[in-house]
Amino acid sequence: MYLQALLTLAVGFANAVDIRLPGHRVDRHGTSLDRRATQPSYEIHTFDQLIDHFPNSSRYTPNLPGQTFKQQYVFDSSYYKPGGPVFLYIGGETSVQSRFSNLATGIIQILMEATNGLGVILENRYYGESFPFNSSSTDELRFLTTEQTIADNAYFAQHATFPPVNATLTSDKTPWILYDPYQKFAPQDCIGSLNAIVDKIDYVFEHGNASQINHMKSLFGLEALKDNRDFARTIAFPLGGPVFYPTNTWQELNWYPNYSSNDIWYFCHNITNADTPHNVTQLDHALASYTNGEAWTNLGNYASYIKNYIVPMCPDPSLIDTTTTGCFSTQNQSYWADTTNNNNRAYIYSSCTEAGIYQVARATGPTLLSRVVKLDYTQQWCNWAYPPGEHNSIPSTPDLNRINKYGGYSVTADRLAHIDGGQDVWLDLCYHSTYAPKRTTRSAKDAYLHPEMLITGGGHHWDSYGIKDVDAEPQFIREAHLWEIRIVKKWLQMWDEKKGRRNGTERMEL
Repeated sequence: MYLQALLTLAVGFANAVDIRLPGHRVDRHGTSLDRRATQPSYEIHTFDQLIDHFPNSSRYTPNLPGQTFKQQYVFDSSYYKPGGPVFLYIGGETSVQSRFSNLATGIIQILMEATNGLGVILENRYYGESFPFNSSSTDELRFLTTEQTIADNAYFAQHATFPPVNATLTSDKTPWILYDPYQKFAPQDCIGSLNAIVDKIDYVFEHGNASQINHMKSLFGLEALKDNRDFARTIAFPLGGPVFYPTNTWQELNWYPNYSSNDIWYFCHNITNADTPHNVTQLDHALASYTNGEAWTNLGNYASYIKNYIVPMCPDPSLIDTTTTGCFSTQNQSYWADTTNNNNRAYIYSSCTEAGIYQVARATGPTLLSRVVKLDYTQQWCNWAYPPGEHNSIPSTPDLNRINKYGGYSVTADRLAHIDGGQDVWLDLCYHSTYAPKRTTRSAKDAYLHPEMLITGGGHHWDSYGIKDVDAEPQFIREAHLWEIRIVKKWLQMWDEKKGRRNGTERMEL
């Protein structure tokens, strides 16, 4: 992953983290893909995880050698037989409870059943309840880095226990296996309308006076928002951000209807509705005098949607230009500087220090987000949220080398599988990015050692989900899951051959 791709994820456009305000939801419709089992609950276990895996590194001064925190995990041994592998699902930017579906019916369940394995979900440090400290000041966040998180997984694999499984399942004895689309793929009459409207909005921002800009904001019910970037961000909420968004977006689409949402389709249907009342369509001409007499096609529909579905999420119109929950301003330093432990603060810290996944508009060409949103908009949040501490400070811009050192788009390792969705909003930050070099699989051996799959039409981690019946899944997801089973079984065969075993039943005897 390179600087350009990371720092200019120009809109097509949602966010990996689930940072959403209470908002408009649509009814879910019935499906023939009924869930095959009810979602179970899992007992939460804790593991004494090292705070600092690099006690001699000056990066983490003052170091905390040997000190630990309680890291949460859950596991499912219902399919396990002696000699079976352990599948570790790394929890990501949310609580361990939010990942239960992956263990109950998703990819971990699929692989456990296919291989007599045991499945584990490990909550990431600084997420859920797995915080090393009682608060998250800049100094206390210094141990939230990519290398510390990777080391967590290795240390857990080497030391974890799974009561009452009567076996040693540490990684030395058991195989462990870790587990601008909207612009391109959404209805083009909707996208074309939005691109043209955003172009005109930017024209007014650049050439209009304060009265004209306020008039434009008022059509959306957002004239109270003083910062033009906050306005641009708010009217982009249905598309996913930047960073925070209150409705479901392209990212939340899923092949399995119980996990999907029609919000994004309803948004686009509203934008292009040909039967809109005259009092709405006449707004298409309300700003024409600011753009050389050109009408703003479907502006009325767009503004009406924001006014009716987004603006009411703020509990009172007088609070629109504040950081009150549900409202739309970001311009409050004390709001960002709150050191209370929470997932959002951890996610933003990682973005500010290493990941750099800021969402900004393209400088040229079509964009769904106004060009007033530049890198400095998100960087300001970073500077407010994480002022210099006694022992730690954030870089002036994210230090992308901290992640790129693992290989970027060329990251490779034996038995590291890359699975992406062809319509994932994050595709250009992934292995199959359009910026990535062309690759060729040269042999069957190479295909098993360095497996990769781009799921045709797939969205954001679609292969994570399942229904406990792979054969009943839609074609491309079914084939992805069957491929993953095949690859993992081949890896287990390699493990047995390496250890000189005749079959997996002997794995526990070493």
